[in-house]
Amino acid sequence: MAAEGCEEMSGNGELEESPALETSDVPVQPGVEILEENGGAAVAPPCPDSTSLSVLPATEDEEGDPPADFDRLWKAAHDNPQDFTSWTDLLQYCEQESHATASRRALEAFLARYPLCYGYWKKFADLERRAGYNNKAEEVCIQGLQSIPLSVDLWIHYINLLLGTLDMNLPESPMRIRSVFEDAVTAAGLDFHSDRLWDLYIEWEKEQGNTKNAAAVLDRVLQVPTQLYNTHYDKFKAHLNSHEPKELLSLEEYEEVRALCRQTQKAERAEQAQEEEEERPPGEEEPATPEGTDTEELMQKIREQVLVRRDKVYQQNEGEVRKRWHFEDAIKRPYFHVKPLDRLQLRAWHSYLDWEIAQLTSDTRDPNQDLNQAATEGSEVTVQPQDESERSVVALDDHRVRILFERCLIACALYEECWIRYVQYLEPQSVDEARTVFRRACEIHLTHKPNIHMQWATFEERHGDLTEARRILEALEKNLPGLAVVRLRRAGLERRAGQLDQSEALLQEAVTESKEKPTLHAFYSIKLARLLLKLSRNPSRARIVLQEALEISPDNDKLHMNLLELEVSGDPWTSTEAVQECVRRALAAPLDPHTKILFSERGLQYIEDYSNSIQSVVSVYEGHQKLVKELGGTKRGAENGDEDPEKLSKADDGSAVPVSAQVPPTMPHVPITTPPPPMMGSDQSGYSGYGSWYQQPQYGSYGYQNTWNYNQGYYPPS
Repeated sequence: MAAEGCEEMSGNGELEESPALETSDVPVQPGVEILEENGGAAVAPPCPDSTSLSVLPATEDEEGDPPADFDRLWKAAHDNPQDFTSWTDLLQYCEQESHATASRRALEAFLARYPLCYGYWKKFADLERRAGYNNKAEEVCIQGLQSIPLSVDLWIHYINLLLGTLDMNLPESPMRIRSVFEDAVTAAGLDFHSDRLWDLYIEWEKEQGNTKNAAAVLDRVLQVPTQLYNTHYDKFKAHLNSHEPKELLSLEEYEEVRALCRQTQKAERAEQAQEEEEERPPGEEEPATPEGTDTEELMQKIREQVLVRRDKVYQQNEGEVRKRWHFEDAIKRPYFHVKPLDRLQLRAWHSYLDWEIAQLTSDTRDPNQDLNQAATEGSEVTVQPQDESERSVVALDDHRVRILFERCLIACALYEECWIRYVQYLEPQSVDEARTVFRRACEIHLTHKPNIHMQWATFEERHGDLTEARRILEALEKNLPGLAVVRLRRAGLERRAGQLDQSEALLQEAVTESKEKPTLHAFYSIKLARLLLKLSRNPSRARIVLQEALEISPDNDKLHMNLLELEVSGDPWTSTEAVQECVRRALAAPLDPHTKILFSERGLQYIEDYSNSIQSVVSVYEGHQKLVKELGGTKRGAENGDEDPEKLSKADDGSAVPVSAQVPPTMPHVPITTPPPPMMGSDQSGYSGYGSWYQQPQYGSYGYQNTWNYNQGYYPPS
């Protein structure tokens, strides 16, 4: 009977194998979509003799060199490890060639990258078993269950492997099987589709002749909302009717129910005797029935009373199933696959999680509830802390939430948002558990997704582990070189840690390494110059950085603008000539006419604000007017008082300023200390996004959005 649970395995993506690697359960088919069953990680207690997820040492055999095309397919898969098709091609080829060593090597490498593919763990275990390495087959199953302990199919496969290899005549073998069953139902028993695992456990206990254990397992599953919840109740009834209640119930429950039924039976007999006017001597009681001589009538009453109690549990569980049914029905792909999920499926998972978490919150006892009730009734009530039963209910609901998160992370393993949500749920309860989820996500499933790695680094920094935060960012930059946002995160981390020299060194290194990419070089130069100016208080070094960048990118208006800002921020008694030199450099550069006019306006405004000579002001003004005429610039009527007063009033209050100049640029939403700029690994249009960090359109960061609205005719018309 124990093997029957294996025969009904669902086809959740198991691949139909060639004869070389056919499994002992269901056919699988390489090359088609791998449909993984529900699975997860870090839910159950560690399996017996479990080890960390790592590839097993290859077993030496006498098969000689690998097949002809193995090296080519192996190289294709490793050159592009994110290409799932390359891996399936390699695995299918190894199966067709019936080469155990090549198959073992390919499976080890594949499962290290895609550990949620439960069907391939089964293939690997069968490969080792056919080769005669039963211990290695068990190790493969254990490693697979560490990665996906919610996989009912893999648990059943592991149990059947043990049933086929252990000597069941040894007293320790049944104990080990029972221990594995307990691990299985602890890890996957709350899954909505775990019915086959429970059924296998019950049937195995019956085969062992342990009717009481089988009844205890049935009692447990009656409280679990599963898809086939009603069949478990039917099996409990059949089991109860086919055995004496004393053989099924615990001693405490049996004595309690028996005493209740005997009392009821006695009351019925007394009532019957009164109706028949049968007299009994005063004080004489009905003789007690000797132990072991209970009548069949009493046994039937005991069975009825047991079912009354179980019916309450069944009805309550049925209500839980109904609550979850429409959520479960909305989930169409509960298994892992590299193909994207549609938005409806993602929304279904989030809705299910919202509901389950809300259930946990609503089940938590409100300490003010008793006070409110006492105030309503006018009585005094002392609020007591949660008793053991209430705490156990909350713990059970929390376990259900975690199980659902783990199920979600099977189907949504490639979606950062789901991992982050799980971390946010776990972090208030346990920082270590949240850290484990980050590690699973970043080191196994999302190795090339930078956002979640950076959030992990932020998490570690928030919790005071700067060494780990540095390691995460350094590893990310090594894995995905060229991302400006990662280098900025590293520099920001060092700055917040008080390591300003290290922060400066990281930016200086980025400037040096990006000289072949002018736009990226300009971006890093601006970042370094601002750090030198604002934090190191070293404007001379900042000036040198910007000037050297302008030699490489003379047409970069942002470099000109930041250099102008640096000069403007200096002492006005000594910076006037430097500001004008900066303006002249911008006017001589290959910038567009509109930008040149803006720089000229800025220079004229500065000389107007700080110059001690009216001659210099007029000279600069005349040069500006000449430039406007040469470049076909904007209207200058407002400078001489010719502008429409209504337009002037709008300009004065800012309403005439373009919308883009009034509204600060939006930042990308990332929950970190400083919003990161868009990622940029090369000289491309993405650089434009960084400009908004420093200046607004029309150079609004200087505070001169409405330039030169002189309506009093201060200067004579030119």
